Amino acid sequence: MTDPTAYDNADFIPDGHSYFARWAEAAENFRAHHPTVLQRRDRAYGAGDRQRYDLFLPEWPARGLYFFIHGGFWYLSGREDWSHLAQGALGNGWAVALPSYPLAPTARLSEITRSIVLALEAAARELPGPILIGGHSAGGHLAMRMVCPDVGLSEAVAARIAGIQPISPLADLTPLVMLPMNATLRIDAEEAERESPISYPEPLCNVAIEVGSAERPAFIDQSIRMADHWQKADLTISENRHHFDILDPLCDPQSDMVKRLLKQSDD
Repeated sequence: MTDPTAYDNADFIPDGHSYFARWAEAAENFRAHHPTVLQRRDRAYGAGDRQRYDLFLPEWPARGLYFFIHGGFWYLSGREDWSHLAQGALGNGWAVALPSYPLAPTARLSEITRSIVLALEAAARELPGPILIGGHSAGGHLAMRMVCPDVGLSEAVAARIAGIQPISPLADLTPLVMLPMNATLRIDAEEAERESPISYPEPLCNVAIEVGSAERPAFIDQSIRMADHWQKADLTISENRHHFDILDPLCDPQSDMVKRLLKQSDD
């Protein structure tokens, strides 16, 4: 039986419930200081209210596109809370797109996956060059889904994906079916299998999985199992990082996490 708290994070992190407010403040501060001319905000990729993305450009012609998908167990948050995480890639000359997407319970996971496909296709039309996809937690799941063969990306966009960096990702959704949060997610057994990246063969692009050593054991297990299944994937377990502060290095252009992300475009 799955521990009902196995995927809970905030209650097991010191001052954990403050992180979402802190991220929102950091994101707002970043947007206030990044040149307005280098921001393309609230761009539609579909008809839904949440089918929007923000694009941040570097100060010189972009080397490529970093597409970052936020977490929140598919039912929390939006792109506006995560803008600051663009800083690491921007500082290395990459454009950064951050989408919002429809949330559960209004949307099923399959609908959310399809929205991310539409967002990625739209963002890819903004500029040429390689594409790197990142995501945190549920966003890490969606990042991995973008390189699964059934997802429906156009051949042109799929061919541009140089690598993905799922951070603390959810690779196998079957344990979630029996958790209290599934009253909101509404995942059934068939959808859990179909939407689990661990159900699919490894992609041709590079894969760099990141997880913290201080995370809940379930998240560490998910990352290890995914790296075992996609055998060419690199796995980094960052010492003493938990589910929330593992994102901090994305703000630093010189961090090892950002270097691992961008190295994928060189291979």
